[in-house]
Amino acid sequence: MESPAARARQRPRGTPGARRHYGDPAGEYRAAVEECGVVARDDRRLLRVHGRAPVQMLDGIVTSRMPDPPVEGRGDGVYGTILTARGRLVTDVVTLWLGAGQEEGLGLSIAETAHEAVQAHFRRFLPPRLARFEDLGDSTRLVTLVGPDAGETVAAAFGAAPESGFALLGGGPLAGGALVARGVRQVPSWDVWVGADALSGAWERLREHGAVPVGSGVWHTLRVEAGFPRFGTDMDDGTIPVEAGLVDVAFDHDKGCYTGQEVIVRIRHRGRVNWHLRALRFGSSPARPGAELFDAAGTKVRGRVTSVADSPRFGQVIGLGYVRREVEPPATLTLGSGEGAEVGVEASS
Repeated sequence: MESPAARARQRPRGTPGARRHYGDPAGEYRAAVEECGVVARDDRRLLRVHGRAPVQMLDGIVTSRMPDPPVEGRGDGVYGTILTARGRLVTDVVTLWLGAGQEEGLGLSIAETAHEAVQAHFRRFLPPRLARFEDLGDSTRLVTLVGPDAGETVAAAFGAAPESGFALLGGGPLAGGALVARGVRQVPSWDVWVGADALSGAWERLREHGAVPVGSGVWHTLRVEAGFPRFGTDMDDGTIPVEAGLVDVAFDHDKGCYTGQEVIVRIRHRGRVNWHLRALRFGSSPARPGAELFDAAGTKVRGRVTSVADSPRFGQVIGLGYVRREVEPPATLTLGSGEGAEVGVEASS
């Protein structure tokens, strides 16, 4: 029997675009968990912040630490968030460097659905004489490599597959090269940022080295299986990071002040939130985002569903959603009413 990679090499070639699937979702899933899949991503956008003092200015906006400048083209990618003054999410963010220093500046991978809100936030809080921002959404593209052979494929196609952090190759995407980064807070994978005009060539190079085109549907399934929330789906501008389980992974609690810090500190030390992101198990029952979860009596709403996927890994329908703090996992709720199907509630990643 032909492998998914062998079948993929027989498919027509062309310019990649984000698609739900490429005609064989089951084969794409197998490639992503058994070999190497490549996903054209449209859920993240790259911003550039540069100028006289981009690190110092961003340090008061982003909740995580600022990464050190790269050494010999390699550095760290740091996961964090940007918050409103009320402690609500503007977006989650991965901060990297786009070059050797402040002239090239920092790259911020943000949620596509949040880019207008982020730019409005920067216009308010980023002083242009010290740091300027530039939207690279039209000039850069992201593809992600996933699967046990992904590292080998990335290294063969681009010359490097860092075990952590990132590598700037050929001057990085601003100079016609690539930024290859180990995925942060996502399914184990490598993110490759390239210029928009270089996307087709990069896509074909990856396919020639065995990467199988994988649609956004499989990427969604892998994400839900791993329990990672997505901004715009499981998090939005009304979410407090504590609710989404981000406080221990997206915050530097020893840094100086940042926008929204007072709210987070108050919750950590003296308060609590009413909702927590949880993994959900629906069995064979159909479920949809937005559905409510009830207690056994069907009288009180105890949760709501945000993501749903039919999972080959778990052999059932699974999801993510927010559940009241009184419901300690493992627990059981009912879907839609007290008479609805049972839903297992587990801790998320």
